[in-house]
Amino acid sequence: MKPANAVLSSYSTTVFEVMNQIAAENGAINLGQGFPVGMASKDVVEAAASAVVEGSNQYPPMMGLHVLRQAVAEHESRFYGLDVDWQSEVMVTSGATEALADCFFGLINPGDEVVLIEPLYDSYLPMIRRAGGVPKLVRMEPPEWSLPREALESAFSEKTKLLLLNNPHNPAAKVFGLDELAFLAMLVERYDAYAVCDEVYEHITFDGRAHTPFITMPGMRNRCIKIGSAGKTFSLTGWKVGYIIAAADLLQPISKAHQFITFTTPPNLQSAVAYGLALDDTYFDDLTRAMQYKRNRFADGLVESGFDVIDCAGTYFISVDFRPLGFDGDDIAFCRYITEEAGVTALPVSAFYQDADVTNYIRFCFCKENEVLDEASKRLKFFFQG
Repeated sequence: MKPANAVLSSYSTTVFEVMNQIAAENGAINLGQGFPVGMASKDVVEAAASAVVEGSNQYPPMMGLHVLRQAVAEHESRFYGLDVDWQSEVMVTSGATEALADCFFGLINPGDEVVLIEPLYDSYLPMIRRAGGVPKLVRMEPPEWSLPREALESAFSEKTKLLLLNNPHNPAAKVFGLDELAFLAMLVERYDAYAVCDEVYEHITFDGRAHTPFITMPGMRNRCIKIGSAGKTFSLTGWKVGYIIAAADLLQPISKAHQFITFTTPPNLQSAVAYGLALDDTYFDDLTRAMQYKRNRFADGLVESGFDVIDCAGTYFISVDFRPLGFDGDDIAFCRYITEEAGVTALPVSAFYQDADVTNYIRFCFCKENEVLDEASKRLKFFFQG
């Protein structure tokens, strides 16, 4: 038999699926995979149900329903003061992952270099390599997650086509500041590159921190692709509705990739997301408050269990150092250990690196019901503290 694609076939099963299986086998509370429970907007769900019955169920326009593209443009103006032409600068995708694939396949030529900041989400590298891109990895490390400026400057070259920026950052839970964004913008402009910006957690930032879209930085309006996710904003990750904002000339080749990947997205979900984006500020403020409360509630339990908790500035993930507990093993072994022995599942942070020697941190997801978080804290505290 002839071999399959050498890039994609070289990857093993994701750590998410591996830990999910171990969690299921042990009846553990699964705080590994990042999907929210019990937080979906009832109004948005009802809008989707109504659209199925009363609206069209045929192919919507390839670029997305007009009502959703208009809502996205209004959202960018409302929250960031960004003037967006919904007809030429907005495209709807089947989730943020498809949006990323569209960007990579639409912009990368074989041999183009792509600068990425580790730790990073697991789908980035396979898609970039399949598109023919050459990854240039630069590492942030816990617990400070400082931006490695010297290494970043060295990673950029005349061959650089893209910077991939995840902000707010998963799994670091870091929200990049203005000075850091200005430094990155300087490099992108100096090397005539583009920036693909995964900003799906834009409405989940804590302690008064503000999210600054990279596209609003000086010089970035025509170089930046901003990716958003209704799944994250409305706690409906199974819907897989994403959207791209970019200058018209930049969006055009991306849309060509989109038309041959998914072409379009279910119209009832698009209608419901348009409804959701038009909700008043109360919804978005409540989302932030609810997530911050859950973060604080669960972080307190982790501290009581003996973990060293790292600052979580955004997203719904929190990382901890397990060395104070005296475990003699790496993060993969520790995740299996607490799943099997304490009944709580997390993810090893090393899984978000290539060849990582950072092996003493694990990541929990806290966007679950309060009772579930309390039970997980109780199990961990009982197991480690007695």
